[in-house]
This record gives sequence, C-alpha cells and structure tokens, in this order.
Amino acid sequence: MGYSHKNSKGITYYLNKGQSKLTGGYSAPIYYFSGKPKSETACDLPNTHKVVENPRNGVPFLKKK
Repeated sequence: MGYSHKNSKGITYYLNKGQSKLTGGYSAPIYYFSGKPKSETACDLPNTHKVVENPRNGVPFLKKK
C-alpha cells in the first residue's frame, strides 16, 4: 500500500504514479491523488516533494521542496 493523506476536511486520498509521454520520445513520471486506493499504481511519497492542499476544496497535490 502506498502513501495516503487525510486532508483538513477528513477525507483520505491515495497517492498514485503514472508515466506521461513527452515530445521527443521521453517519458516523465506524474503523481496524482485518488479517492480510492489503486494497488497497481500506488506509490510512496518521493522525498523531493511535499504535499500541499488546494485551499478552495482541500484536494492534495505534490509540490517540489
């Protein structure tokens, strides 16, 4: 099981990791939160990022430290 974050409203979100294809044939990792755990894409919090909440709706996202 990967990283989970409980926001200020008490809702739990789960961190997932995917790959995005870029121009030139490169791929880059993308991190996103979901409301339900996904075992195939679950991941741990990278040590280069921190979790920040959207002030309007409380949805978490990652930001570089």
